[in-house]
Amino acid sequence: MAFGWKLYGDGKTPPLGEAVAPDERLSWPLTVGIGAQHVVAMFGATFVFPLIMGLDANLAIMMSGIATIIFLLIVQGKVPSYLGTSAAFVGGVAAVRAQGGDSSDVVGAILVSGIVLALVGLLIQAAGVTVVNRVLPPAVTGAVVLLIGFNLAPVAAGLYWPQDQWVALATMAFVILVSLALRGFWARISILLGLLFGYLLSLLLDTFSQAVTYDAAGVGTAHDRVDLSGVGDAAWFGLPELTAPSFSVNFALLVLPAVIALVAENAGHVKAVGEMTKRDLDPVLGRAVFADGAATVVATSVGGSPTTTYAENIGVMAATRVYSTAAYYVAALVAIMLGLVPKFGAIVNATPGAVLGGITVVLYGMIGLLGAKIWKENRVDFANPINLVPLAAGIIIGIGDVQLRFSSEYSIGGIALGTIVAVVGWHVARMLAPAEMKASLYQEGGFAAGTGPALGAAGSHNTDPGGPDPSDVDRVNRTR
Repeated sequence: MAFGWKLYGDGKTPPLGEAVAPDERLSWPLTVGIGAQHVVAMFGATFVFPLIMGLDANLAIMMSGIATIIFLLIVQGKVPSYLGTSAAFVGGVAAVRAQGGDSSDVVGAILVSGIVLALVGLLIQAAGVTVVNRVLPPAVTGAVVLLIGFNLAPVAAGLYWPQDQWVALATMAFVILVSLALRGFWARISILLGLLFGYLLSLLLDTFSQAVTYDAAGVGTAHDRVDLSGVGDAAWFGLPELTAPSFSVNFALLVLPAVIALVAENAGHVKAVGEMTKRDLDPVLGRAVFADGAATVVATSVGGSPTTTYAENIGVMAATRVYSTAAYYVAALVAIMLGLVPKFGAIVNATPGAVLGGITVVLYGMIGLLGAKIWKENRVDFANPINLVPLAAGIIIGIGDVQLRFSSEYSIGGIALGTIVAVVGWHVARMLAPAEMKASLYQEGGFAAGTGPALGAAGSHNTDPGGPDPSDVDRVNRTR
């Protein structure tokens, strides 16, 4: 199925307990409305992360639409999903720029990761899902995601926050309050609302005084918070500025660990969509991973941002019970049209650094804690030295940006080295550990057959007799 959608019933919203399947659609006016919701849901993160990575946000929006179409075609419409800007590469990109890399180096390094991700997808399609579970068990994927997020702390603290600490603080507080006080859709876009709040606050404060940024010696420099000089010169219609990739082995290694996070993320999203649509999507998991990699290659080949399937849009499907891929094609076309408005891109690119500071202290922490969430949901046992020792070393190497230098020109460290230690160290520890430690991996609480799913054996997750863990908001019925 590509474009031959069947009309669902009379084309109206499905009644309670029913849903619109991926190969069905509502009436076109309603389908356009659902597509618009998908655009709003993906919009905040899709243009915030390019700003954080120093890439063109307008181009990222446009390429996200093209990437989504590529994805839907490769999976043959079986996995309804939107591909927005991936956060998994933020840490690697920060490392590339810290070593003097420019945007060409950034997109070139990410393009290489996209190729690797596509090859992993082909491997999964050929060998089956079990190979992913064997090589990247939850203990390892959780550690990699955690160190990617927490490695970014110096970027928020040293680059963005000092540009105007009070605007950064106000933006951070606003994001926290909105995410807690609002409900439903509005809570989901708290980051976008925080960016708008900080932007408007900065414009207001500029009418009274300039911001002051202090260097390491304590010398202050006054500057406007918002520079709109480029907005007036930008055209209303035209192509975003394109950037040709350049390639470096060293830079590629810095961002390559993100592939691990993306494989885990894609697998989780495909599983979630499969559960919602009541379909077995395991046979197309390899296609989905390959499609994500291929879309990232296409996007970065012109200077765009890396892509990944978006949980925000999965949330829209859960709320509307409309899984029609027709809505995603609509969303993709809207995103492409937005990318053809350079003036919009100029406004986005003028976002004050302090506003990004307030947002990134929340976002980077959330990325890191997603790793802890993977551990928690899979009941990873840290009393077992197989899990504890190598992962502890990898995490500290990643967070502390520890470097392993081979020559004056080449070194590896931070996220890349931490990932290698976590992945290789876990498997080596498992091979060398005493029999009782190995056996305990199959006996961790919460699973039938222990961590069987992680080790490639049969097994299923069991909740406690009292019901789901009340701290797991994904599994608890609530009004938000």
